[in-house]
Amino acid sequence: MSSLASSFRERFGQTPRLFRAPGRVNLIGEHTDYNDGFVMPAAIGLSCVVAIAGGQHQHLVVHSENLQETVEFELDSRRAQRRGQWSDYVQGVAVVLQQNGTRLKGGNLLIQSDVPIGSGLSSSAAIEVATGLALLGNSGAKLERLELARLCQRAENEFVGAHVGIMDQFTACFGQAGHALLLDCRSLEYRLLPLPAGAALVICDSGVRHALSGGEYNARRAECETGVRVLARHRPQVRALRDTTLADLEQHRSELGDVVYRRCRHVVTENARVLQATEALQRSDLREFGRLMGESHRSLRYDYEVSCYELDLLVELSASRNGVYGARMTGGGFGGCTINLVEAGEVEKFRRGISAGYEQATGKPPSIYVSEAASGASELR
Repeated sequence: MSSLASSFRERFGQTPRLFRAPGRVNLIGEHTDYNDGFVMPAAIGLSCVVAIAGGQHQHLVVHSENLQETVEFELDSRRAQRRGQWSDYVQGVAVVLQQNGTRLKGGNLLIQSDVPIGSGLSSSAAIEVATGLALLGNSGAKLERLELARLCQRAENEFVGAHVGIMDQFTACFGQAGHALLLDCRSLEYRLLPLPAGAALVICDSGVRHALSGGEYNARRAECETGVRVLARHRPQVRALRDTTLADLEQHRSELGDVVYRRCRHVVTENARVLQATEALQRSDLREFGRLMGESHRSLRYDYEVSCYELDLLVELSASRNGVYGARMTGGGFGGCTINLVEAGEVEKFRRGISAGYEQATGKPPSIYVSEAASGASELR
């Protein structure tokens, strides 16, 4: 990232500090995080880097290298207003840090990311966590990683307007090289799960973009909350879909209605799949792990209805390739990426086959990334 430091010196005439945060891929456990459920993400090699140096008191100048845009704002949470653009993630983090009692200093920021935006690889959490670390470092302040993850989630919920769970920010903070995380999104307890050396994580980007602050994502969350309210009338201990069972859903199916029933069924069965996948990974049963990935995708496609033609096509193309243990969409849906668990020796053949099949069907090639599980956010030295 020496080039980013050089660009910073050219633009601002200062020597910056650099902070990075990774994107993430979710192996299994989709749309369960905001339902107090279980997820199994891993940080990836793609990341966002924020360069920062002190500037005018209570004033931030933020430039995006990717978009070649500059935004300026005062560090005054009472006057902060959402703009509906990328800078909301930066300003939102600044706002919630100050609301939490952190005294921030002004500064100049230069941001560069190779996490594809809208791809389901958590570009938003990467910029939030990297920005949070940069603002804290620039101000001589510190926060525990868990508190930083919570505040970054709050920024996306309250300032950006996307009602996401905590998985993405948590993974950006706590990811560890060579490992996935089994995260309990209620207690925020987690376990590190070593990933087998003989299998590669291959991410296929459909090129179809989504916006999680849009209506469909928030609508799914609202449908889950409706299900909880219905079920809690009969079982007061139900605080989230984490607390219910398939038997409960069947018993109250008519009261839930078809759509809410299917949304709830996805979450309940997906939580079970995450725990089953954990057991499969611990005994190195990648075939079983892959089978569960396939079940997860079908549930997301038919019950939760967050897939799309391009994602389904990528999963179907993967199923016909040698050396593929499993494939599924990853991220919020409505576009973005699939995650594929592939034998290491078959990766290049897989890439060529998927690229050719996808381009033949859609007229455009997918972007394909091969990534090891990476470490979480840090300052670059």
